[in-house]
Amino acid sequence: MQTVHILSSQKVFRVGKIVCLARNYADHIKELGNEVPDKPVLFIKPATSIIRDGENVVIPAYSNDCHYEVELAVLIGKYAKNVPEREAMSHVAGYGVAIDMTLRDVQSELKAKGLPWEIAKGFDTACPLSDFVAASEVEDPHDLGIRLSVDGQVRQDASTALMMRRLPAIIQAISAIFTLEEGDIILTGTPAGVGPVGRGSRLRAEIDRVGCLEVGVK
Repeated sequence: MQTVHILSSQKVFRVGKIVCLARNYADHIKELGNEVPDKPVLFIKPATSIIRDGENVVIPAYSNDCHYEVELAVLIGKYAKNVPEREAMSHVAGYGVAIDMTLRDVQSELKAKGLPWEIAKGFDTACPLSDFVAASEVEDPHDLGIRLSVDGQVRQDASTALMMRRLPAIIQAISAIFTLEEGDIILTGTPAGVGPVGRGSRLRAEIDRVGCLEVGVK
């Protein structure tokens, strides 16, 4: 069982599902040569993919091209089904830092065949995740610096202001398909600058006023 907690209150949440939004930053869409989607592109990571600060991403033997993607994580605090945008933010309990580890070679091969690509996104250790700060402590989640460095070299440096879909629209769209429950987590997409990482590297991800996260790669 995976749990997360909000630092200020120490309230513990049992993690359910992790719903991830792809293609939410224009420059990232461009760098991968993808098309801009007219609807949200969603996939799910299992809770078993979570690791915490100080632990290690383990690259599976079936991949030779593992990429990092820093993302703002949103913790759901109460039941949400068909939530209208105007009410969506009331369902947010907190914000955290996540890294969406992606086996790019596996993903590309599966996409080319028209097959699902969860094994490229949901493998064990594929979701490094920080603790959460209370939603009330973040004045505007759409105006946060977001960065990732590899071995001290900055690779991603952007702002959540560049998100194409904002949180109320994201929560509305997801809750129309998947019922969101207390402890579910949403990953909101990554900015440009993604790239490969090798065994022995150290990743540091941080989001202003939210927190930081550092993991190794094995």
